[in-house]
Amino acid sequence: MKFHEVRVHRSDEHLAREGQLAWKIAQVATDPVPVTPAVAEMVINRIIDNAAVATASIVRDPVVAARAQALSHPRSTGGDGANIFGTDAAIRVSPEWAAWANGVAVRELDFHDTFLAAEYSHPGDNIPPILAVAQHLAATRGLGGGDLLRGIATGYEIQIDLVKAINLHEHKIDHVAHLGPSMAAGIGTVLGLDEQIIYQAVGQALHTTTATRQSRKGEISSWKAYAPAFAGKLAIEAIDRAMRGQTSPTPIYEGEDGVIAWLLDGPEHVYAVGLPDAGEAKLAILDSYTKEYSAEYQAQAWIDLARRLHRDYPEIAENTDTVASVVLYTSHHTHVVIGSGAHDPQKYNPDASRETLDHSIPYIFAVALQDGCWHQVDSYAPERAHRPDTVALWNCVTTVEDPEWTRRYHSTDMNEKAFGGRVVITLADGRTITDEIAVADAHPLGARPFARAQYVAKFRALADDVLEPDEIERFLETAQRLPDLSGPELRGLTITARRGLVHPATDPKGLF
Repeated sequence: MKFHEVRVHRSDEHLAREGQLAWKIAQVATDPVPVTPAVAEMVINRIIDNAAVATASIVRDPVVAARAQALSHPRSTGGDGANIFGTDAAIRVSPEWAAWANGVAVRELDFHDTFLAAEYSHPGDNIPPILAVAQHLAATRGLGGGDLLRGIATGYEIQIDLVKAINLHEHKIDHVAHLGPSMAAGIGTVLGLDEQIIYQAVGQALHTTTATRQSRKGEISSWKAYAPAFAGKLAIEAIDRAMRGQTSPTPIYEGEDGVIAWLLDGPEHVYAVGLPDAGEAKLAILDSYTKEYSAEYQAQAWIDLARRLHRDYPEIAENTDTVASVVLYTSHHTHVVIGSGAHDPQKYNPDASRETLDHSIPYIFAVALQDGCWHQVDSYAPERAHRPDTVALWNCVTTVEDPEWTRRYHSTDMNEKAFGGRVVITLADGRTITDEIAVADAHPLGARPFARAQYVAKFRALADDVLEPDEIERFLETAQRLPDLSGPELRGLTITARRGLVHPATDPKGLF
């Protein structure tokens, strides 16, 4: 990795294009370095993972609405259009709208991959817009699976590198601000665009996708699923404008009135952003990890710990009246984002939205402790959240920041990086139960790390009631041949729901 100093420059302190972070991102995107076998394997895993969670969300309201919007924008000129998850593969829409609909489907259940560092992210959000553009222009530009593979590797690399270096949430900026640039860079790689075009698109994508964190605060709304899809739509539009010769605010990161100066750490701060040097493989995807459960990533390890405690102490699960308090000692991020340190009363409200509950570790730990399992639908059902014994236990659960778990959360040593913590359960009779967990069982360093077999099993389980058996097998066969796919075969990287499951005629109506 080569580390670049990134700071604010006054307008009279000229910063050459070659010294700007957006240009350096463009250089990474244009570097023709081969994709390693391990990265190719993981990209395939994540394409399967995205399709799995998108399939599971295919009839949920936000996904239905996004799909209805996309279907109102038929294939645009200049290419063959792109596919929408759930609809017949013969239906093609404008690529930015396919990215929109598929991005919402992927994010809706909060069930795909993650990377957490200075900032946090779901790098799999890069895949829908990069895939949509590849499908749209496969014939026009002679693209195939290898091009898509390189583009996705770039998207992951840029987003994860930015997440490692630049904290957004501390300044109440939503994490999709790192996603717009990574998506633009990944699309640029797929299309083989030059540095100047990608540089302009990265700047436009950052400028238009910077928003506040209110979408993940308090009573969390359906916009949580739309935010990354919006970034994908804007990244495609930024690429389109840049290809037509249009320019962006410059320097977008380092300018006197730019992102760092007014939205982040300000003129006095210097960031060290590590990016692959010329000829260095893009390996960042290997640092990321997926979810076994449909919940915020910081909850994954806690669900596994709660399941273990359910098994080891069945008397607690059967009679929660024996519990006086549950304290989760964890990282600062977990405490203030999904714990009691957020000071969001909605995190303890049985009437809270699903989006709010999947950002409430008190709720998640209580339910997993009682049930010994976690389900993407049943665990969030209103009747489940309103159970009196659950509400009582839920209100016993609080979080406390532990400096050691915070240190491990931010560690750059992937062998020590941790997202769990220590639990102390105090019983009514004064006895205590203490246990801890560092990473989720599905984490690469966990008890049951995910490999290809687990990604395939996750897809099969989530697709079982949504896709026909032959459609499940067709998609898996196609995805696992990614590096060798021809241009027309890129259309196979979609899924068609069982007949009668998707009803366009009954979709909600809007402007389009």
